[in-house]
Amino acid sequence: MYSFKKCVIALSINMALVSSGFTCTTFLAGNEATADGSIIVARSADSDALKAQHFVIHPAKQNQTGIYSTKAHNGANAFTYPLPKDSLRYTTVPNWKTQLHGATGFNEAGVGVSGTESIFASPKALAFDPYVEETGITEDDIPDILLSQTKTAREAVALLGHIIETKGAGEGFGVAVVDEKELWYLETGTGHQWMAQRVPNNQYFATANQGRLQNYDPKDPNVMGSKNLVEFAVEKGLYQPKTDGKFNFSKAYTRDDERDRTYNDPRVWTIQKQLNPSVKQVMAEGRQSPVFLTPEKKVTLDEVKSILRNHYQGTKHDPYSNGLNGKEEWRPISVFRTYEAHVMQVRPELPKEIGEVTYVGLGMADLTAFVPYYSGLTSFPANYATGSDHADSQSIYWKYRKLQTLVMTDYPKLAPVVQRAYLDWEAKVANQQKETEAQYLKLAKTDKAAADKMLNDFNLRVMADAEKLTEDLTNEVFTIRTKDIQSDIFFANKAKKD
Repeated sequence: MYSFKKCVIALSINMALVSSGFTCTTFLAGNEATADGSIIVARSADSDALKAQHFVIHPAKQNQTGIYSTKAHNGANAFTYPLPKDSLRYTTVPNWKTQLHGATGFNEAGVGVSGTESIFASPKALAFDPYVEETGITEDDIPDILLSQTKTAREAVALLGHIIETKGAGEGFGVAVVDEKELWYLETGTGHQWMAQRVPNNQYFATANQGRLQNYDPKDPNVMGSKNLVEFAVEKGLYQPKTDGKFNFSKAYTRDDERDRTYNDPRVWTIQKQLNPSVKQVMAEGRQSPVFLTPEKKVTLDEVKSILRNHYQGTKHDPYSNGLNGKEEWRPISVFRTYEAHVMQVRPELPKEIGEVTYVGLGMADLTAFVPYYSGLTSFPANYATGSDHADSQSIYWKYRKLQTLVMTDYPKLAPVVQRAYLDWEAKVANQQKETEAQYLKLAKTDKAAADKMLNDFNLRVMADAEKLTEDLTNEVFTIRTKDIQSDIFFANKAKKD
């Protein structure tokens, strides 16, 4: 057993080291690559454990005028964009402080956005076309801009690309956009250059803070990019056709150096190793891993959750199981500073109300419950819209975060208690979901309003059940820690009496 003091110190060191790093890991899978035929978008959002998240439903609005302003929300910069005349209903999970940077959400047309993955242009490319840091679009704005007005994933990608070209990108990012037919991923190159590619139906894509897209063909309907993407690269010496061969977006525009070997590459490697164990990769060789892969076995929803929970378990690179190790070189997917992780699932054969589900795990993915939130959900409890950077006793975010913080004081002993309970709960809820969805389909044929109410009531019960389980686990772990600490510093007298 590890002493409480030593674990707290180790946790503090670990947080200090990783908080200065970069954020997020993304996994995307086409419908022919998954076991149930669903399209999947998954991402862990990592920056600060004190970054409480709120759940927001944005109602549809008609006859709007005016300007969307990041600055008006105390966001990242001074980006502005005209409001759509008619705004669609959509959901987001934003930062508590600004109500921006929505992380994940669907709109009423069935478009889903997960953003963003921080990526980095090469210094050489940025010298010619720097980020428009003061007024360019950033992760703060992308969900609200796209979800409020686009009706297909392709339209959303084209709109974001247009904004990058005309107003600029305020930072480097990758964004996933999905609808019932297509799954796209967009990456910035520099301040005004970008590329997007549709994920093949039978393949998956994994990325970790690096530009991964490569092959650009303007004639391919499954590829999009800035109007002068290749020409700009040739003009600035970023791409030399005679010596470089086929144009490679990642090679021409994005950074790839020794930092990637330990911070980014291992995360992509461990995902591909899990789904394609026969593929052999050497970490030291750099960004040689395939961009898209067909999994050796169809990917399940639970497997995607396990990807987000991955921290190199069972290997020497696990920074938690053998005592907290903030000096581990391989940055894991699941880190303590994850403020939320999500799996967006689209099942086109079902009505949007039940066909679109987002499983959100608040806080560290390894130590949280992935709770399903259906697109048919009409409201959230009050404590889903509270919470700040100071712990409290009500907000849903802090209920999960308090438990995780306590577990990290003795991860080897306490983590299995929490992990077992959450996995058992998720399995139970999955069975309940199947029953509820079947009931919804049957009832909706004769009474759509009653079906919607039944779904909403079910989802609220699931949310309450997860919250109650988290409270119970917190009390259980507190009891264990109390016993441990007491046994370490009991100070019994010689007569063994009080």
